[in-house]
Amino acid sequence: MNFSIEETGIEGLVVVKPRVFRDPRGFFMETFRSDTFEKLGLPVQFLQDNLSKSSKGIVRGLHFQAPPFDQGKLVTALVGTVLDVVVDIRKNSPTYGESRSFLLSDEDPGFVYVPSGFAHGFSVLSEIALFHYKCTNVYDKASEGGILWNDPDLGIDWQVETALISDKDKELPLFKNFTSPF
Repeated sequence: MNFSIEETGIEGLVVVKPRVFRDPRGFFMETFRSDTFEKLGLPVQFLQDNLSKSSKGIVRGLHFQAPPFDQGKLVTALVGTVLDVVVDIRKNSPTYGESRSFLLSDEDPGFVYVPSGFAHGFSVLSEIALFHYKCTNVYDKASEGGILWNDPDLGIDWQVETALISDKDKELPLFKNFTSPF
């Protein structure tokens, strides 16, 4: 198989490692293959792809889409290095409120599959980053939600000296004041 799965300690949240073929010209790898993903228990139907370009110190998140527009996401850094962060917001999950962080880089290609029921964000650690995500559902503005990125109860180390945050993300609620739709 050209992909392997690494468990994260949170049900459904996995790291997907591609088989990378390197030579003096660079590298080649598959980024998605439906038959292999299906065998690995991953989604095979994605309805929307997103790409963001950000510079060093930018933090985006923590965001989610509420049902019925909830999304699973297959995320990766195409260029640069990001710290990918997820928080389990599934009320009945034994890991509710727990976070995990993953370093994603074009130097060590890999993906994180973030299932529905997680708040998601990332910080940019390189001078620039192109961040790509495949989504299992389409975006719906009325269904968007989030949690404050620097919530002290979550204790996330975003690994940036001075975070650049959108005005919208600065206004998101604290986790303790948050009511999960999942």
